[in-house]
Amino acid sequence: MNNQQTSQLGQKRSNSSVYHLVLLSLFTGIIILMACTPIGLIDLPFIKATILHIPVIIGAILLGPKQGAFLGFVFGLTSLIKNTMVPGVLSFTFSPFIHVPGTDHGSPWAIVISLLPRMLIGPIAWAVYEGLKRLFHRLKGGQVIGMVAAGIVGAFVNTALVMSLIFFLFKDAYAAANDLAINAVLAAILGVVATNGVPEMIAAAILVPAITVPLSIAMKRSKRF
Repeated sequence: MNNQQTSQLGQKRSNSSVYHLVLLSLFTGIIILMACTPIGLIDLPFIKATILHIPVIIGAILLGPKQGAFLGFVFGLTSLIKNTMVPGVLSFTFSPFIHVPGTDHGSPWAIVISLLPRMLIGPIAWAVYEGLKRLFHRLKGGQVIGMVAAGIVGAFVNTALVMSLIFFLFKDAYAAANDLAINAVLAAILGVVATNGVPEMIAAAILVPAITVPLSIAMKRSKRF
């Protein structure tokens, strides 16, 4: 490889890095913008429903697991801030600044619930996508199958992990906040997983491939120049 070829290769890598950084910034801005509108975090009686996992999943598929984890962190941070600024019944599970029922202080475990499940959405969705894309690489729609599955799994990871952590870390407080008996908490949480999680998974299964496919094509075309 001569000096000119080396220089061109270096220039392409530099352009690719800048392009990925621009996309990462774009997805970050989309998450923040959505979080500031009712469509991003929807107030429901038991919890705030969300579709913020969708740009996290798309970003992870297009940019990689590390970038997906970062976008998940942004998602979690916006959730923490929103639950602090506009608290709901269960905001004590997402913000350490909201008092836990029956106490005069918040809990640092709220930070874990806000951030950890959201940071895992991207890497897990990316792994599902890559695995299925390779498994079905001979099929014409193999890539789309991976995107659909990544959307479903990513949405499930968000809802299931958040509600599981709430059950194990705040079961008594959850019961008090919702005027429930302790032995009714598990059923209530499973109800939230069903009523919130299933629609979120369906939305992700539709929107993730619908948005990712054209973006992926655009990215491939841009790399030719």
